[in-house]
Amino acid sequence: MAALVDELLVILHGLWLRRWLALGVAWGVCLAGWLGVALIPNSYESKARVYVNTQSLLEDKVGITQVQAQQDLDRVRQTLASTANLERVVKETDLNRTVDGPRDLAAKITGLRETITVMAQLDPSMIDISATWADSGLSDGANARISQQIVQKLVDIFQETNLSSDKVETRQSLAFLDQQLAARGKQLAAAEQRRVEFEQRYAGMLPGAGSIGQRMDAARSEINSIDSQLVQAQSALAAMNGQLAGTPQTLPGVGASGGPSALAQAQADLASMRARGFTSSHPDVIAAQRQVDLLRGQGGGSAGSTPNPAYLSIRSMQAERAATVQGLSARKAQLQADLNAMASRQTDEPGLAAEQERLDRDYQVLKTQYDKMLADREEIRLRGDVKSETGSVQFRVINPPSLPTAPAAPNRPLLLLGVLILGLGAGIGTAFAVAQLKGGFPNAARLEKALGVSVIGSISQTVSAAQQAMERQRMKWFAGASGGLAALCLLLIVIEFVQRGLA
Repeated sequence: MAALVDELLVILHGLWLRRWLALGVAWGVCLAGWLGVALIPNSYESKARVYVNTQSLLEDKVGITQVQAQQDLDRVRQTLASTANLERVVKETDLNRTVDGPRDLAAKITGLRETITVMAQLDPSMIDISATWADSGLSDGANARISQQIVQKLVDIFQETNLSSDKVETRQSLAFLDQQLAARGKQLAAAEQRRVEFEQRYAGMLPGAGSIGQRMDAARSEINSIDSQLVQAQSALAAMNGQLAGTPQTLPGVGASGGPSALAQAQADLASMRARGFTSSHPDVIAAQRQVDLLRGQGGGSAGSTPNPAYLSIRSMQAERAATVQGLSARKAQLQADLNAMASRQTDEPGLAAEQERLDRDYQVLKTQYDKMLADREEIRLRGDVKSETGSVQFRVINPPSLPTAPAAPNRPLLLLGVLILGLGAGIGTAFAVAQLKGGFPNAARLEKALGVSVIGSISQTVSAAQQAMERQRMKWFAGASGGLAALCLLLIVIEFVQRGLA
């Protein structure tokens, strides 16, 4: 411990012997540092707080959720410092006066991007916008005014973007979709025309819808159905023929003078039906007309016998069954002919089915795209109407941009004290380094230790009265110089606070 104290005393003695060197270095470093602090331009910061409410009851009904609205707000907040917006800030504030060309404009934009801060609070609807500006070529008042103008312009841009961007985006989206719908509509009409022409040329007579293969399958199914119907109709016709063969045409033993003839009775029934408003296509009228024609062919039914009504009824039913069988046979023959023709065409043109599939595929793709774009247009239009009519975005400036009265940076009092401490440290360090480089010994013990021999004795320094007076004078000078350094630092700090108070 004693050795450590002795070493400390030796160091202090060496520093004291070189105190003027330490003080001179301290003065030099402090003056240079204080000059540098004085040359640092003041930075003025302006702040504003805005409130944006995106809640709307109607938006949820049309698919605009609160999350989507908040995402739109975040997007606007993140793009607030874009190059286009910052260029507007430069051109619409006093910064435009300091711009000499495109290169200077780009430099201003870069500087703005580094000094602008847009932060959301714990409540995402509360947003703080701040900007710091410092230009050594401008006065403090100009820098403070420019920082306020920057924040005010950012607030204006933020408001315009939130309130008008949706309308502009909606108009642009609707215009784009209208153009695309018109183009897709023409393409869809052309594809539909090609499809219709193909169907008229190759598959127009086949039943059903779809591809040629599907229509041929539908035709085969219909032929199978016709076959079953034809079998039933032929069976019914055979039954009618059997009943007709076993039924007499007339009924014997009935005199003709006992009343009106069968022909007159049939004609009276026919006239009665027409009088009741039955048309010629009515089944009863058709049956009565056939009975009249049959009686006329038999001579009027007055030849000593009366025509058998059962025979006439069976004959009419037999005619209907025969017509049904004939119609089914004709339909089957037509379908079979169409199938054969289509099979022949497929044999002659192997790519016919592929061509139809391609036409159908192109048509379906275009129709799907057209329907989706039509639905998207209506959804965008409805969302735009909701946002425009309901006023979904509520924008309010909570704290308007402030005009800073005191610089936000640099903290000159702290820097001045820091320079003073740095100067004192530089002076002490310089004195210590010089002491270490000198080749002398501070005391006899250090000399004995260095040479390894015993020191017989040492001669102390004798100071005269004149030298003591001179030493006291030098001490006063040293104290005055040291106090002057501290007083100058204190004076600079006081001046800084006075300037802040007067600003």
